[in-house]
Amino acid sequence: MSYILSVDQGTSSTRAVVIDCNTGVIIAEHNVVLPNIFPKEGYVEILPNQILETSNECIDTVVASAGAKGVPLDKIAGLGITNQRETTIVWDAKSGKPLYNAIVWLDNRTNETVNKLVDATPSKTATHFKSVVGLPISPYFSAVKLRWLLDNVPGVSEDGVLFGTVDTWLIWNLTRNQEEGEQGIHVTDVTNASRTMLMNLETLDWDKRKCQFSVVNKKIFAKRSGSAEI
Repeated sequence: MSYILSVDQGTSSTRAVVIDCNTGVIIAEHNVVLPNIFPKEGYVEILPNQILETSNECIDTVVASAGAKGVPLDKIAGLGITNQRETTIVWDAKSGKPLYNAIVWLDNRTNETVNKLVDATPSKTATHFKSVVGLPISPYFSAVKLRWLLDNVPGVSEDGVLFGTVDTWLIWNLTRNQEEGEQGIHVTDVTNASRTMLMNLETLDWDKRKCQFSVVNKKIFAKRSGSAEI
């Protein structure tokens, strides 16, 4: 028999489960509350390291619990991640240090940024790129949050920085070997990438025109992959 370990990293909590692939029965589960930060009205943030720490705690706990019930580690076939999709994190590419708190999907500090971007489109409409990326220009999506970080946070630039949604942040850290000096895998699946407002729905790649419009260098973006291919 084989098992799947799944992490559900949400806005207010992190949860992990080990599931029997044959029966769908949950063998072990663990949940940890995740505090949100509200610096100003309309601002919603989370500490990126708390996202990682609560995920690690949940993973360690359910693996140990499943092991105590007779499920050895080598029978866990893989790790799946579901997450708060549009939440945006930037970190130093070498040290892995977050350069700002994670800006949560429901944060609306970027209203002014949205207005500036809409005014800069040839059509002066929020739906100008919708036929390409499938989304309107809105505070909801990661690209506008990233633009805000580049414009407002010292140290956040397009050099030596990595960007990602929560799945990318977790995978980069979970695949990183800090003791050996090995960097993590910088990757996202296409479903998460589609919520950034920067992925071309036909090519499934970062859209060059949309990235240039948002004044963002594509080198800070993760490689796209199918959900089961990472």
